[in-house]
Amino acid sequence: MAAKRHVVVLGAGAMGLAAAHRALARGWRATVLEAAPEPGGMAAHFDLGGLSVERYYHFVCRADAPTFALLAELGLGDRMRWVPTSMGNFVGGALHPWGDPVSLLRAPFLGTLEKLRYGLFAFAATKRGAPGRLEHVNARDWITAWCGAAVWDKLWAPLFDLKFHELSDDISAAWIWTRLKRVGTSRRSPMQEELGHIEGGSETLVHALVRAIEAAGGAVRLSAPAERVAVEGGRAVGVRAGGQLVPADAVISTVPTPLIPRLVPELPNLTAYEAIENIGVACVALRLARPVSRHFWVNVSDSRIAFPGFVEFSNLRPAPGGDAVVYVPFYMPRSHPRWAMTDATIRDEAMAGLALVNPGVSPADLRAWHVGRLRHAQPVCPPGFAAKLPPVRTAIAGLQIADTCFYYPEDRGIAESVRLGRAMAEAL
Repeated sequence: MAAKRHVVVLGAGAMGLAAAHRALARGWRATVLEAAPEPGGMAAHFDLGGLSVERYYHFVCRADAPTFALLAELGLGDRMRWVPTSMGNFVGGALHPWGDPVSLLRAPFLGTLEKLRYGLFAFAATKRGAPGRLEHVNARDWITAWCGAAVWDKLWAPLFDLKFHELSDDISAAWIWTRLKRVGTSRRSPMQEELGHIEGGSETLVHALVRAIEAAGGAVRLSAPAERVAVEGGRAVGVRAGGQLVPADAVISTVPTPLIPRLVPELPNLTAYEAIENIGVACVALRLARPVSRHFWVNVSDSRIAFPGFVEFSNLRPAPGGDAVVYVPFYMPRSHPRWAMTDATIRDEAMAGLALVNPGVSPADLRAWHVGRLRHAQPVCPPGFAAKLPPVRTAIAGLQIADTCFYYPEDRGIAESVRLGRAMAEAL
């Protein structure tokens, strides 16, 4: 009997684990190499004052079919939990409900015509079936055409500026449309948003994938950063990690694209990977003795506050004792002065901003905190970005490469990780 072919997968995030799991089901051997000491990537958990939470928040929408299919395959179909959630908008120095028709009609910061135009814009975005021409349109121009320049300046420009900074005027309309559609279609009714989480958090899925991989004879090697993909005769033949070669018949890379030139210098189109820009994030996770708001997600459009919004995750997955778990992401290029700030300084900025939203929140409420930093957190997707992405199947035989920017125009999330990871395994 011929020996099974061997695939080496780089990265033990949801995409890499899903790829290895599917490859094993198709009769391959699989080894996953992960630089971190734990699996999960952006979905990995950490201890926040005795509470296991995700390093970077994740939620599930009704459209996330790949997640549901994988959970069922792993015997976890009963672990999904659906929760009525809501959205807020902090604008004009006050927190307002947002995201449903009544909240729009009552919004004091918009005029009557602006409300009508915004409502039509949101309705059209959720009903649109494909990006179409939006792929080649600037997000600012698209939103302004529907809602007017005043609405862009009041509600959208502050969010874009604090997420993309000097790159904020060069973002694809298709990129923002998919985000509006994904959340906008995850509703119980026009008046009630409904989001989901996996019982126990994302680590429930991550650990189940690791167990399934190992039970099928695969391996997940942690604290094993890949150093270079070995290429011979135009074919990937293994991966060098820890000074040793792990032989392979195929390689699937899910690590951030900025790392590709170092990992695979033989690629003939390295400039395509080098041209993809990424924004970093310093994400502050806070465990507080009191809630900040009743909303899951709050957009922030206030010049006094240096973050574009916050996620009160405990309004989706409740924390023990009624504590609040709040994520405050500071997106920024790594050249931004804030990137060099200490974690404690960024934490203080987060707390000060939350206190402006809810003056009842004070430093005395802080029970635990953590700052997670990612150098490559958010790909920058300008108009025409789809045509700029290199093919997943590379010019080197047996080598496939993808990371979160290859989800485009879809949102970053576990569902897209699973979909793309499984697709790469099917293409072996």
